[in-house]
Amino acid sequence: MAKTPSRPRDMNQLAKRIVDISVGEVEDEPMTEREKNPHAVALGRLGGQRGGKARALTLTPAKRSEIARVAARSRWKKRPPK
Repeated sequence: MAKTPSRPRDMNQLAKRIVDISVGEVEDEPMTEREKNPHAVALGRLGGQRGGKARALTLTPAKRSEIARVAARSRWKKRPPK
């Protein structure tokens, strides 16, 4: 589950908040967890379980080869020089 801190986004306010917490003027608030909708979770899981297999069945060998070629090219582009 996603945790949401109640800290300010502004850098100056955040810096002051951190200093206040470290000095002891303010108590640090624990992070809270958001509730997830169980129906949405079930639908997402259902689609995730089917997605890759269904896509693999519909791809032609030529399209699979093209996707692999683009992925390999992308990986080699990101490689740092030695």
